[in-house]
Amino acid sequence: VYYFMALWKNIESIAEDFVSLFYPELCLICNKNLLKEEECICIACLHQTPKTDCFLQKENMVSKRFWGRVKLENAAALFQFKKQGNAQKLIHPLKYEGDKTIGVFLGKQLAFSIRDSKFFEGINLIMPVPLHLTKEKIRGYNQSNYIVKGINEILQLEVNFKSLIRIENTDSQTRKKRFSRWENMMNSFSLKDSQKLKNKHILLVDDVITTGSTLEACAQKLLESEGVKVSVVTIAVT
Repeated sequence: VYYFMALWKNIESIAEDFVSLFYPELCLICNKNLLKEEECICIACLHQTPKTDCFLQKENMVSKRFWGRVKLENAAALFQFKKQGNAQKLIHPLKYEGDKTIGVFLGKQLAFSIRDSKFFEGINLIMPVPLHLTKEKIRGYNQSNYIVKGINEILQLEVNFKSLIRIENTDSQTRKKRFSRWENMMNSFSLKDSQKLKNKHILLVDDVITTGSTLEACAQKLLESEGVKVSVVTIAVT
């Protein structure tokens, strides 16, 4: 049995090498061939993507955006988002080109930072920021769900995709000013089976934070449940 298992693994490896010869996986940033141990982007480009210090500092550029707006335990983003920068090149295929694998990969990168941070202890539930059903049907998926899946591959915590619901199909936030974003988001979310959230420390996950209005609205709604605490993480911050 062990002989045949080893033989099968060798055959699989040879097959993968053969396929990669004609259809190589390319780095999403530099477009060079990926090595076997690399996933989605090469190690060089990953290290050249500017990170924040959010997981090292409790009072950071993300957490400060929520001061006086909503009570969060912790808030952090992994990368700095700049136009035409590496973070944008990673998030764009996830959000607009259907590349779900990059969502899982980025989720795992987030999880490593969460795991190594002394500020994100005690979390026992992970939730994505939901899309409205109409928007999710058009896009075909919610990109934050795949970030959550990546996080959970590393952290192995309870995941809840259903209790936080988006009930208003709001306009795009991209070109709105801060107050307009806030006004656009308030009363856009609802809770289902809120008893499942009782006394949980929830990690709320999204792809990018700009003004924080969407995450604020989600957190406010989650905090209506008894004993709930909320922390926030995103892939990037503008």
